[in-house]
Amino acid sequence: MESVIAGLIIAVIKILVILGVVLGVGAYLTLVERKVAAHIQRRPGPMVVGWHGLLQPLADGLKLMTKEDLFPRYGNRVLYNLALIMALVPATLVFAVIPFGPEFELFGYKIKPILTDVNVGLLLVFGLGSLAVYAIALAGWASNSKYPLIGSMRKAGIIVSYEVAITFAVMGPLILAGTLSTYNIVEAQIEQKLWYVWLQPVAFVVFMFSLLAETGRVPFDIQEAEAELVTGFTVEYGGMKFGLFPLVEWYVEVLSLSAIAVVLFLGGWSPINIPFIGFIDPLFFLGPLSPFVWFILKVTALFLFILWLHWTLPRYRIDQITEIAWKVMLPLALFNLVFTAIIAPVVWR
Repeated sequence: MESVIAGLIIAVIKILVILGVVLGVGAYLTLVERKVAAHIQRRPGPMVVGWHGLLQPLADGLKLMTKEDLFPRYGNRVLYNLALIMALVPATLVFAVIPFGPEFELFGYKIKPILTDVNVGLLLVFGLGSLAVYAIALAGWASNSKYPLIGSMRKAGIIVSYEVAITFAVMGPLILAGTLSTYNIVEAQIEQKLWYVWLQPVAFVVFMFSLLAETGRVPFDIQEAEAELVTGFTVEYGGMKFGLFPLVEWYVEVLSLSAIAVVLFLGGWSPINIPFIGFIDPLFFLGPLSPFVWFILKVTALFLFILWLHWTLPRYRIDQITEIAWKVMLPLALFNLVFTAIIAPVVWR
């Protein structure tokens, strides 16, 4: 009985920590993006609220909460609110199967820094990710307005296109690891002393392209091309609801997919990897904290890379985006899958 109660307490603590960290970090990533964009454009960015603008996300949140919550006169109120829930909940649930570090012992209890280590964890990730298309479609249709509908249809088409490519891309690492468990995929890379990005560079490139497309990041942000659609499918949302959609799409989803990329291709919490030689840990002096720091550093590096692309590249047209998905990314992902399926059993076993 005591072990059951302890397990429940640990699970509740994990849930609270994940929710607090994800939503808190997501809010402050808005400041990170504004600072990165400012430095790229040679300007200071937010500087007024707090030291160097550190309290700017709190000021933005207070501002959004005090804004009037407007609703389109002829919209569907139930679906209008449901769309926001369907966007926020699946994006947050993805973190339930992301391992943040190795198993450790605390007060006599062995704890895995993952909410639930299921043997089909990666399947759950993509199942939850696919629900995003329903949230966007509902948001556009329930607003009963032309601009949101056009924006939602554009984004839905992009998600459907790149979901196919990203699914085939991740099958390469799955073949090498022989499991769908996110925790075991990292352990497989550590055991084999090789990050899968060295063996699956094509899959990694396809994954990153699909990440940008599914999260609406430049150069794939055609769903909210400001000169055409104002803010796309969120144009009829106001107040805190308007703030939550970008928080989910641009930050929480980018964070979760970056973490999945780290798990699949960059060895999760493992230190620097030299191909076919092993690992080097310059942060060995941190002791048991080193794996968690490596995981955070890798996710941070991917996120900053995405921001760099966002504020550097021009926007693709919608026809170019879909052509890249079906004519470039999908064939590359299929070729990589077939090549891996043929070569892996011969070389790897």
